[in-house]
Amino acid sequence: MKTLANHESSTLSDEPLGSTIARRITSRIEEELARPLEPGLYVVSTPIGNISDITLRALTVLARADIVYCEDTRHSKRLLTAYGLAPKQLRYDDHTGDKMRPQILQKLADGASLALISDAGTPLISDPGFKLVRAVLEAGYPVRSVPGPSAAIAGLSVSGLPTAPFFFEGFLPPKPMARRKRLAQLANMPASLIFYEAPTRVLACLTDMLAELGDRQVAVLRELTKKFEETMGGTLSAVLQQLSQQQKLRGEFVIVTAPPSTAKKPSRQEIEAAFEDLLDKVSFRDAVRRIAAQFDLPRKQVYELGLALTTSRCPSQDQTPGGEPDNEPDGA
Repeated sequence: MKTLANHESSTLSDEPLGSTIARRITSRIEEELARPLEPGLYVVSTPIGNISDITLRALTVLARADIVYCEDTRHSKRLLTAYGLAPKQLRYDDHTGDKMRPQILQKLADGASLALISDAGTPLISDPGFKLVRAVLEAGYPVRSVPGPSAAIAGLSVSGLPTAPFFFEGFLPPKPMARRKRLAQLANMPASLIFYEAPTRVLACLTDMLAELGDRQVAVLRELTKKFEETMGGTLSAVLQQLSQQQKLRGEFVIVTAPPSTAKKPSRQEIEAAFEDLLDKVSFRDAVRRIAAQFDLPRKQVYELGLALTTSRCPSQDQTPGGEPDNEPDGA
């Protein structure tokens, strides 16, 4: 007997995949739009570069909000227009915050549904909004998160460096003396450190990091999720040299540094255990890169240990599992 589920499965199998996705997305959005948006302040994440990274929930919240507060209304209008949205927009940033907060609290008292967005990513994360959220909570009104893209988390997730624990610093002070002082305070923190930096200061920032943090492993990520996305990994000295050779630096940068190395070097058994854990999950080359970063060891040393381990596991193999390390310098 052919059930309804079987009939639906048969129908879907005959439908182009794009049509199936579009139909289900449309259905989901229509369901959300049919429900009124509960009063309160919605902190909505928006794409950090790729416009397709916005969530369905973010779109439906922005469509139903009485007012969308933006860091830059002209910038945000391009995103809203791309999805056919035309909510009322008002500016909220560090310059207008003191004036706008009492007005926002009054609108919440009147039962309004309000949204807060930044130019890109998650509001409050190196963006305006902290004082507003604190004031709304203290006044007893709900604040709801509509999560989505964040450059800090995106950068950490593809850095190849330890992800727990981590510490988000954001932008360092622009002046060299203050920047070095802050880096010195962070030098012994046992965590991966995440920074944002502008293209005009990234070389000076990396130079100060090398001086204050030591030549530890780093990942420098540029234009995340955009067409010219780029990731540079290795030691601070190697990445600094690589970037210095580029004629003109463009785009926004995320910098992730590894935790400081510990005095105790890992044993051979610890490194082999790390390989055993990773080799079933990632390629040999990626395992070498991750373990070198994790234990702050030269990649060639980790490569040779991993090669010996994989050879003992598969003695009949004639070729190395990941190939030679391409004569790359340690940490590159």
